[in-house]
Amino acid sequence: MQNENARYQIDTEENRAFLKEICENLLSFGHRFPSPGGSSYYLGDDGTPWTERNRETWITSRMAHVYCLGSFLGHEGSEALADAALKGLRGELHDKDHGGWYAGLTQDGQILPTKQCYAHAFVILAACSGVLAGRPGAQELLDEALELYDLRFWREDEGLSVDTWNTEFTVLDSYRGLNANMHSVEAFLAVADVAGKEEYRVRAGRIIDQVLGWAGKNEWRIPEHFSSDWVADLECNREKPDDPFKPFGATPGHGIEWARLITQWALSTFREDKEGQAPYLEAAQNLFRRAVQDGWNSDGAPGIVYTTDWDGTPVVHDRMHWTLAEAINTSSVLYRVTGKAEYAENYAAFMRYLDECVLDHVNGSWFHQLDRENRVIGTVWPGKSDLYHALQATLIPYHRPDLSIAPAVKEAAGK
Repeated sequence: MQNENARYQIDTEENRAFLKEICENLLSFGHRFPSPGGSSYYLGDDGTPWTERNRETWITSRMAHVYCLGSFLGHEGSEALADAALKGLRGELHDKDHGGWYAGLTQDGQILPTKQCYAHAFVILAACSGVLAGRPGAQELLDEALELYDLRFWREDEGLSVDTWNTEFTVLDSYRGLNANMHSVEAFLAVADVAGKEEYRVRAGRIIDQVLGWAGKNEWRIPEHFSSDWVADLECNREKPDDPFKPFGATPGHGIEWARLITQWALSTFREDKEGQAPYLEAAQNLFRRAVQDGWNSDGAPGIVYTTDWDGTPVVHDRMHWTLAEAINTSSVLYRVTGKAEYAENYAAFMRYLDECVLDHVNGSWFHQLDRENRVIGTVWPGKSDLYHALQATLIPYHRPDLSIAPAVKEAAGK
């Protein structure tokens, strides 16, 4: 029993070995993602490509990032897989007429309409990882992605990014959202760390300051959806509460994810300035504690609920794998930064739940969606679309919290 518990506890050899095993299994699981043109097939439960589903830019970008990480870790075949995804981003997913990247392609190669900030943020992340890994064409991809993003999505006067254009970049949707801004913060921090463009770290801080303003006035539950003039729409999708990208209410997983990104930004911005870091680290802890209080084991069963209402009552009880991955990440980071035992205890509880409920010990990878009784379902996320959240959760606990994960892994590998 003691050894079993040790595999869940941070900084034990057993936990390190457990995460390394999961990491290698994930990288092996995803080998069949590339389509002939490079865009990523959606993977089924056993890693078989579901070729009839759309091949989306955000998934392709994530897989490029994942296998760049794999190349630093010495996983065989990673370079070729990263190159395949980057080929897709530079080729069939790229709009040569209007610039930017299509949302994706259908089974028969038709274009999915709209240009999404969310997807473009992941293109930037993939390009940064590709540059670090020395992959062909990655620098050109990064240069173009930054130029396009700055032109179409970033609003300097608002300090935030818009969400969705039509395919031709002639009509801007009135919806504004924080999910795209959150992954833009992740991408901006990678740009600063990889390319040395510190203006993007400053930009990330501008987004963070506004998010904390909204969250601090809302008992640390983050509003997700806004009008064009950035007025929060707290009733958005009340009739469709389990929407995969615009769910109603508060999303505990996003509170957890923001907490880690805010911590990374604060540590990297105020490197030797503890006073500068302090309010942001306190805010990150407030976000994490609120999300765990509202979401973790809050309905009589283990797991983190997908969403709650604005009083913290669960609305969608399903458990999404990405939420657990971010909980593992953030609990480990907050433990590193604060040394508080509560975060180590959180981490151990999350790791046990991963092992007992979310890891697919037969087919590999993680189950992407469980119901409130922790039975596998696929109403929102059938199959196992990509590896990004799960793989990062095997790495972030043992790498520098002030550095984006790709440069942190490369540095630790001595490459």
